[in-house]
Amino acid sequence: MEILVLGVVVLFIIIATVKFKMHPIFSLTIAAIASGFLLGIAPKDIMSTMAEGFGNTLSGIGLVIAFGTVIGIYLERTGSTQVLANSILKVIGLKRSPLAMNLAGFVISIPVYCDSGYIILSSLNKAISKKTGIPTLVFAIALATGLYSAHVFVPPTPGPLAAAAILDADLGMVLIFGLVVAIPVSISGYFWARFIGKSLKEDETAHLQKEKEEIQSTVKPFQAFLPLLVPIILIAMKSIVDYPTHPLGEGWVFNIFNFLGSPVIALLIGVFFAFALGRNVPSEDKKGWVPEAFKQAGAIVLITGAGGAFGIILRTMDIASIINLESSTGVAGLLIAFVIAAVLKTAQGSSTVAIITTSAIIAPLLETFGLVSITDKALAVLAIGAGAMTVSHINDSYFWVVSQFSNMKVKTALRGHTLGTLVQGAVGILMILLLYFFV
Repeated sequence: MEILVLGVVVLFIIIATVKFKMHPIFSLTIAAIASGFLLGIAPKDIMSTMAEGFGNTLSGIGLVIAFGTVIGIYLERTGSTQVLANSILKVIGLKRSPLAMNLAGFVISIPVYCDSGYIILSSLNKAISKKTGIPTLVFAIALATGLYSAHVFVPPTPGPLAAAAILDADLGMVLIFGLVVAIPVSISGYFWARFIGKSLKEDETAHLQKEKEEIQSTVKPFQAFLPLLVPIILIAMKSIVDYPTHPLGEGWVFNIFNFLGSPVIALLIGVFFAFALGRNVPSEDKKGWVPEAFKQAGAIVLITGAGGAFGIILRTMDIASIINLESSTGVAGLLIAFVIAAVLKTAQGSSTVAIITTSAIIAPLLETFGLVSITDKALAVLAIGAGAMTVSHINDSYFWVVSQFSNMKVKTALRGHTLGTLVQGAVGILMILLLYFFV
């Protein structure tokens, strides 16, 4: 009966999102309430339990999501995204410019949503293609796959943040392992772009989308990198000093990094570096940037909280004993997390919804799978992320951004972009399993 309930509510989330275009906040909340009633929980207990799940999930990441979004807005509006891309292009060189665009997309997608990042940089694709003679679609797929890899693996992107909160994973470990996994996943997208891109043709009859006008920025490259690198380094250092062996001792170094590396403080420091990027922008022009960032963050925060409410209701189910998982291993757990997320992603299109829903399902099973250590929980978050990028197709808004801003027909985008995300998902779960065995 409980497994039937789980199947029904997951099916409801998919149908409500795909067919009826219901916002995930409503579909997840309704799924949580319906699960509570179907599982026989008293109405007053349903609401109190959901409130607890909502609050616990957001207590650690609400401000992190908000601050990360502010950093993203400032990078975008000050032209710093182009500065980052151009600086990476200078280091890598024109001969390897598709790799440069892939890595630029990877870096930029850490604070900037991949849809926005693609729109901002798509004009750069065309300009470099003219200089090098390399087909535009090679750059298009290289950029799209680079943006996508950070989107599902590297905090403070909302999906990994939400999964870490629901699975009670250490954010620093998720960040460190996320980078280890995401970089080869991104580069696999580059190799796929080189393999498939030259055989693809642009749709010459397509109505050209108007790219965002490139902002002439006075920001220097090192200034553009600081809002990204400083928080990442601080969060990573907190995980290092917090490691059970305390490699840097338990004195003043420990106390400093333990405080500065807490995600809220680290991202707040990043925000001040981001503010510095806009110091030459008139106050009147930038007065709406922070409110817009909080508006964007608000929707993600509410979706994440609704996912936490759904998850805590599912924790009342003893799923492990029902489906006889007592003898299952960590490898099985990681693969199950990957498959569930992949099915949800493919079915309804949103990576964030797939990550949050899968995290809610998997959270009660972590102990059964033996995924209880700080490392194991981080890898579980990443396995869900790998599934949530497998695959991006016609029900995903990102698919349409990539295809429309690259003048691809649907068939072409399915061959280039969709199959590329399948390759990336496979590489991602392979990397995660290797880390599980050898770390």
